[in-house]
Amino acid sequence: MPACTADHPHTITSLGGGHGLFQTLRAVRNCAPEKINAVVTVADDGGSSGRIRHELGQIPPGDLRMALAALTADDDEGMLWEGLLQHRFGGHGALAGHALGNLLIVALTDIFGTSQLALDKVAELAGSTGRVLPVCVEPLDLEAEVSGLDQDPRLMRQVRGQVAVAATPGQVRRVRLIPERPEANPEAVQAILDADLVTLGPGSWFSSVIPHILVPDVVDALDRTDAVKILVLNLTAEPGETNGFSAERHIHVLRQHANNLKVDHVIVDSGTVTLTSERDHIARTAKTLGADVSFQDVRAEDGRGRFTSVHDPSKLCDALMKRYAEITARR
Repeated sequence: MPACTADHPHTITSLGGGHGLFQTLRAVRNCAPEKINAVVTVADDGGSSGRIRHELGQIPPGDLRMALAALTADDDEGMLWEGLLQHRFGGHGALAGHALGNLLIVALTDIFGTSQLALDKVAELAGSTGRVLPVCVEPLDLEAEVSGLDQDPRLMRQVRGQVAVAATPGQVRRVRLIPERPEANPEAVQAILDADLVTLGPGSWFSSVIPHILVPDVVDALDRTDAVKILVLNLTAEPGETNGFSAERHIHVLRQHANNLKVDHVIVDSGTVTLTSERDHIARTAKTLGADVSFQDVRAEDGRGRFTSVHDPSKLCDALMKRYAEITARR
């Protein structure tokens, strides 16, 4: 694999969670860096992950498992491991709804004593092309201030739990973590400091992206790193937590949650935002993060040439590498 040059990063560290991080990791894997690090949120409290954290006290493994699956090798063996990690048991018994990868991470955590050693072992067994690092080594809870749940739209209510926040029919105004200033996983911090390129987003904005910048050590690492920092915006607003959000609003609430956060660039899908006036608003808002903006085709298509609601790994890789080269050339 190529070493770091002015147009190609040696190490890429991606922050996020869920399906958004999965697509980002597929993209950066295409970029063929020597090292890939996935820094993953640990606030999930639903489904298999929720049952595991409540019954065993471990960090929720679901988003970690998805990141491992995204990094499996692009061959028959890798496809087998991806299928195994993502396999979910059916039926109505004790195993119903659990993902096999979640149980494997839990078992290895019991054996090795730490989730990081367990994740590294799964990555080794699955032939993953990078490391998966929980942002914190303790489970986190998400609490949101939500409006629109009462007749008086000014009234704010507290909604606690990632699942509840994601599904709320109200408008999420702000989120916080419990505990409020959690200690970051030192290896996640080091992965940010050692990176040539750091990506943030796409993903569930309040439950997968913003939680990273609520961890003080992560914000400090993002401030100190020499890496190029690129924010990738979502293709669409999500029902529930970002219902009705424009692209500009996504950037605005990110800045609200971390006033001192600075990034170098924001990538926006060109087909999602087409009006010149809206693009101008986005560019002005991005300046509050210290960032430039580019509008590029990064949306995946189905077999019939119709656009889907996910990022295309190849297109996103090309966009990231183009902007990385431009920014490093200016430095």
